[in-house]
Amino acid sequence: MRFLVTVFWALVAVLIALFSYRNWTDVTLNLWGDIEADIKVPILLLVVFLLGWLPTWLIMRARLWTSRRRVEALERSRVSSPPPPVGDEESEEAVA
Repeated sequence: MRFLVTVFWALVAVLIALFSYRNWTDVTLNLWGDIEADIKVPILLLVVFLLGWLPTWLIMRARLWTSRRRVEALERSRVSSPPPPVGDEESEEAVA
């Protein structure tokens, strides 16, 4: 199974490299005013991908952090609280 995962990622890397090689052309971005920026297509796609991926990743990390804090707080409260009394068997024997 690990072999298939490796083959899959190698195939994805080859496809990305082939796409980048075939589309290595300049694109002019018209920014505000008279400012223009020339950038290669694969670089532009990488930047756009990262701009979309980063907020999602940050939200996921924040949720994991919150979940871990909750679990740790529950574990601390569980360890620090004494168990409820089961029954005083010694005191019942002494009375009888």
